Amino acid sequence: MLATLVAAPFHKPGWIYEEKYDGIRVLAYKEGKHVLLLSRNDIDRTRHFPEIAETIARLRPATLLLDGEVVVFDRKKISHFQLLQQSKGKPVYVLFDCLYADTKDLRQEPLSARRKVLEEWAPVSGVMLLSRRLAANGLAAYKQAKQRGFEGLVAKDLASPYVERRSSYWLKVKVQQEDEFIIAGFTAPRGSRLHFGALLLGAYENAKLRYLGKVGTGFDEQTLSSLYRKFQPLITNKPALADPPRDRNVTYLEPRLVAQISYQEITADKKLRQPVFLGLRDDKRPKEVVLPEVTT
Repeated sequence: MLATLVAAPFHKPGWIYEEKYDGIRVLAYKEGKHVLLLSRNDIDRTRHFPEIAETIARLRPATLLLDGEVVVFDRKKISHFQLLQQSKGKPVYVLFDCLYADTKDLRQEPLSARRKVLEEWAPVSGVMLLSRRLAANGLAAYKQAKQRGFEGLVAKDLASPYVERRSSYWLKVKVQQEDEFIIAGFTAPRGSRLHFGALLLGAYENAKLRYLGKVGTGFDEQTLSSLYRKFQPLITNKPALADPPRDRNVTYLEPRLVAQISYQEITADKKLRQPVFLGLRDDKRPKEVVLPEVTT
């Protein structure tokens, strides 16, 4: 179940407002003592997060299907994808939904009932936590998220079933802009920098990969070297971008790598303002990366 982005905070009776986490979405399947952790695109994450899998295996229900986000928190208890991607901290599984427990399929039950099931047996510390609810009023919740420095908030209709698609039952409001973009190429390095200068970014719009600008910050020497090695088998003479820049000294890549980018805004001419590279995402397919749209 995916949330739909909306332009501004709001308040609706019968809705709750939760912290928006910045990590990797993971479904957890439990059959007896066997646990499988899967990302959105069916990558098996079980061996990456053994302590989380072991904790789920010890939970009371014999069978479970859980939905949540694996994150790493900083000292202020704020999650950052970059910390998770760089293995700088302890991964924690934040639970926000339960689709199946013991012999009961809960997907058609209201969110309020599914949350109650979670609260009956889910641990509240260690490597597993329940998603944190903010103020009961949506406008106050947004103010809280902004003051704490969260990525944003997710508003959820307590009466809603669990649907396996993007829906208006879950709505997200961003405080800080972060999205996934495709790496379409790179520029030559300048000065003392090695390997490359900046990355060319794009996203799909009407099935065409559109150029959204460059990102040249957020890299350390190890990241520059690691990315450059990944680029080598993807180098191509033909740009995948429908509207490539006129820059010289650009090396184009096949559109297979997805980057997490923070930025201030997308300008009127559809370019990213003040982008910063946060890391690669292997849990998102390139074709899923579309130009961010906001529902008003």
